[in-house]
Formats: sequence, C-alpha cells, structure tokens
Amino acid sequence: MQTFATIKKQVLPQLKARKIFGLIKSEMELVEAEFARQAASNVQVINYLGEYVRSSGGKRVRPALLILANYASGGNGLSEGVIRLATVMEMLHTATLVHDDIIDNANTRRSKASVNVRFGNQIAVLMGDWLYMSAFETSLKEKSLEILEILTHLTRKMTEGELIQLTMIGNTDITEDEYFDIVRRKTAYLFSGCCEIGGIQAGASPEQQVALRDYGMNLGIAFQLADDLLDFTADERALGKAAGADLVEGKLTLPLILLCKKYPELKVELKQIIADGSYLNGSRAKLTEMLEAEQTAEKIRSIALGYAASARKNLEVLPETKYSLALGEIPNFVIERNN
Repeated sequence: MQTFATIKKQVLPQLKARKIFGLIKSEMELVEAEFARQAASNVQVINYLGEYVRSSGGKRVRPALLILANYASGGNGLSEGVIRLATVMEMLHTATLVHDDIIDNANTRRSKASVNVRFGNQIAVLMGDWLYMSAFETSLKEKSLEILEILTHLTRKMTEGELIQLTMIGNTDITEDEYFDIVRRKTAYLFSGCCEIGGIQAGASPEQQVALRDYGMNLGIAFQLADDLLDFTADERALGKAAGADLVEGKLTLPLILLCKKYPELKVELKQIIADGSYLNGSRAKLTEMLEAEQTAEKIRSIALGYAASARKNLEVLPETKYSLALGEIPNFVIERNN
C-alpha cells in the first residue's frame, strides 16, 4: 500500500508540470503539428518512420524551454520562427535518441520498441541522419548565422560526448570530472542552446543571452543527474525503458561512481555484471541496498539542487513575468519527476 508521502512525491511533479507547460499549451500544439509536418516525406518508408518516432511522444522539455525563454525575454512564442526552431530542437533530440539506442542496443524507448529493434540498425542509422539533416534544413529558413553556429556547436558537442562515453564503456575507474564532462556534452549543451536561441529570437540583450545559455547548461546537468538516479530508483513502466540499463551497457553514472569511491572492491562485481551483460543473482538488489545505506540518492539530489539553484540565479537578469517564474520552477520539476 502506498503511503501519503509516496503518492505526494509522485503526484506533485505532475501538477507542477501541468501548471508550467499549461502556459504554452497552444504553442506546444503548434510544435507537435510542425513536427508532424517536418517528419512527413513523399518517400513512403521515411514517412512511416517519421510518424513512428514522432508519435512515440516524450516530455518535449526542449522545445518548451525555447518557447518559455523566448517569452521570458519579451518575445512572441507563437511566431512562426519560434515554433519552427522549437521543433528543430525536438528533432535534434529525437535524432540523438535514435542513434543512442543503436549504440546501446536498447530494446525500448518510451515504452515502445526502439527504432533499431522495430526496423533494424541500418534503417535506424539512416533515419537518425535524416532527422539531423531535416532539422538543419528547417533551421536555415531563419537565415541566421548566429543560430546556425549554435546548432552546429551543440551538435558537435553531443557527438563528442557520445564518442567520449564510448571510450569509457566498461571503465570502472571513471572519475566524477569525466562523468560531468560527458553530461555537459551529451545533455546540457542542447538545453543551453534551446534557451539561448529562444532569447535570440526575442531580441534579448547580450547579458540576457548569456544568462539563458548558462541557465540551460545548469538545468541540463540537473536533468541528467535526476535521469541517472532514476535508472536505479524508477520502475520500468514509469521509466519507459529497462531500469538499471546503464550499468549493463557498461556505463558507470554518478551513483555508482560515488559508491566505488568508498568501496573500490565493488569494481570487481561491476565488471562482472558488464561482462555478462546482465545482473547476477541478487546483484541489482544488493547495489540498491548499498545506495540506500550510503544515502547516495540524497547526495546526488543535493548536487542536483545546487545546479538548480545556479539555474534560478541565472534568471535574475530577466524581468519577473509568469514565463520567467515558470523557468524558475522547471529545475525543481526535473529533479522531482519520476520518469
């Protein structure tokens, strides 16, 4: 039987999300329609695949950030250019997920069969490429070298992050610094770009533009810290993919990095789990117990809250409006979410 505290923990983030994203409900509907239009093609197989990846859903946090940042900087989030660029960010994110699932041999994504499992690796690679190219083609309509430079920069950083992470597969000696470097490249640069581009489209001052860029970076790190913790604490139905998959794929995230720091002998067991490609009898339960005993979740939550506080501080240069207040609420939402 669930306790009141557990129910409260599960329900409150959902209520906050409805309140935050309810501010831009109309805009997000336009993004969804634009995504459907951009994912369509007169090539039948691409048309089918495009609809498959788009209809898989997702929180659409990245386009929402671009729109909220635009409004918070005094822009018009309903404008064609803002909706188009918000869609570009979701397409880039979706493309990275398609490629990541191939690299990780993932079976599910958002509770559906991943593209690589459903259609095969060859088709998944090409679909990811097609999404990347479609996103850049769409962004060219803005005729902004500044925006194109940001998009190129963050895409390169994401690719570097994936490559660096691949070199770390199976490495139980990964340091905290190396972990955070990967997090910034793979996740935070895209968040940062969303916020900065939203400000640019609104004509934000250079100071506001930098603040939004830094806000997105801090938010992205907090988001990934929460994500890595959820890999151990959330159930598979809520997560929409296999729980505990990071370690099986050979990736040590911050929860296990902190645990290995205190218990170096644990690395032998972790290497065996990675080599087997599955958890040994009771090994996942043992790791969960150790994480609980060491209060690792509380430690990581505290680190994430530090980045959340920095993100909110970045917003101080913006005028206080319902949109900037919504941006200030998002850091806590991403930490408290359960999927």
